[in-house]
Amino acid sequence: MRLILLYIALALAFFRSSGQDVAGKQDYILAMKISFITKKLNLTPQEAQVFWPLYNQYQDELETLRKNHKKEQDALKDAFATMSNADIEKYVDAEIIFREREIEILKKYHPQFKKVLPVRKVALLYKAEEEFKRHLIKQIKSGNL
Repeated sequence: MRLILLYIALALAFFRSSGQDVAGKQDYILAMKISFITKKLNLTPQEAQVFWPLYNQYQDELETLRKNHKKEQDALKDAFATMSNADIEKYVDAEIIFREREIEILKKYHPQFKKVLPVRKVALLYKAEEEFKRHLIKQIKSGNL
């Protein structure tokens, strides 16, 4: 466990010292998230070995969904002021569908998380994700990122 955290800390230092381009920041944030969740869940090496590939798959599905949603949002944002009520209704309905799909992905992975981690750690995972979001926002606001 300490070895895993050491590798993560080294990765964080590397990404922090490398150029602060967008990809570098994304890598740095990802390394921070991995470290944060690993620490909060207190994953054993065996748990980490089966959990992280599953979690990465989960995150990839969410990321694909979110990227597609963002493209749709970006395409409509300039036209919003001139959209008809029917088009706005479609826009709002699409937002609800997007949120439902996020939940569907969570519902798909939740039983799988429970297969590879004790239920207490699954609960801690959801809590750690929210805590990480707040932590990241604080880092951004303070100018440390």
